[in-house]
Amino acid sequence: MSFRIGKLLGVPVKLHFTLILGVLLIAWTLAVGYLPLEYPGLSSATYWLIGVISAVALFVSVLLHELAHSYVAKINGLPVRRIVLFIFGGVSEIEEEPKEASLEFKLALVGPLTSFAIALILWFLQHPARAFGVLAVAPLEYGAYINLLLGGFNLLPAFPLDGGRILRAGIWRWKKNLLQATRIATRVGVFFSYVLVFWGFFFIIGGVFIGGLWFILIGWFLKNGAESSYRQTIVSEALADVLVRDIMTKEVHTVDPSAPIKDVVETHFTKYKHGGFPVTRDSELLGLITLEDIKKIPKEKWPETKVSDVMTPCEKLKCANPNETAVDALMKMSKYNIGRLPVQEDGKLIGIITRSDIIHAIQLKTELEGEK
Repeated sequence: MSFRIGKLLGVPVKLHFTLILGVLLIAWTLAVGYLPLEYPGLSSATYWLIGVISAVALFVSVLLHELAHSYVAKINGLPVRRIVLFIFGGVSEIEEEPKEASLEFKLALVGPLTSFAIALILWFLQHPARAFGVLAVAPLEYGAYINLLLGGFNLLPAFPLDGGRILRAGIWRWKKNLLQATRIATRVGVFFSYVLVFWGFFFIIGGVFIGGLWFILIGWFLKNGAESSYRQTIVSEALADVLVRDIMTKEVHTVDPSAPIKDVVETHFTKYKHGGFPVTRDSELLGLITLEDIKKIPKEKWPETKVSDVMTPCEKLKCANPNETAVDALMKMSKYNIGRLPVQEDGKLIGIITRSDIIHAIQLKTELEGEK
């Protein structure tokens, strides 16, 4: 669950609810551990104030890191859906894979460079800030240190971290095969994730519970991220040149808007085992009726209830264009959590595309590629 806070560089920025937990955890770690050791003799309230300021500043730094990725993506023609900040950092949701290894390299490198630049700026600012006391100096010192650490950590060759993407770019340039490069980078990323989890358990056994827990959680997140990015690359590569018209079902079983839903259940839902059917009149798409729509109506009212009474009307439907890519159609299904899209051309229904159609296309492409 996340909420939008605005747009930066034309990119929507969202905060995930776990970000609040992250701020509190970092502030607590600083207030009860790091700050009393570095700056002894201050009040508990002062430690907490510095901790909260430092934690918020950290996530602002992460936002700038992600904005750098988004900026490079946008000026190179890659659409950016949004930036999401959460407990483990942030992610720029770039909708397409880079078309060239050189762009992948630039896109990945700009993030750590931004973090290093922030660290350098904060390091220089801390010197004049000493005149204003520890409340000004401590967040700047911590910010410089943590951004240096953030940039260094992101340069680890652990996909999908920036360093892992740099590794993928190098292998891609060498092998001339994005999927193979992603597969190798993913394996390296998963290996690093297991190393982090091992370190986490080692720290916990040694009595450093919070630090160990962070390593375990980051390792788990890294493993999931690597595997998820690999699956996304498989989909993007398999559907790179596939249009909706190439894989849509053209022979569509449609429903008349005036038909009682009792008849439709018997003639369509029971017979064809589909979850929904387009509603048409003379090939014009009027809406879509699904099993979920019918379940909302008491069974005794089925004979007297028409399809038009319960269907989702056309103006509220998410539809596909036959000339859009299958990747775009899949993203639309994922975004709106739907399993099928009617395909329209000039207001007429010419087919329907489902998740099953897309999955079949992916499986067929990957199997054929595997035989080469």
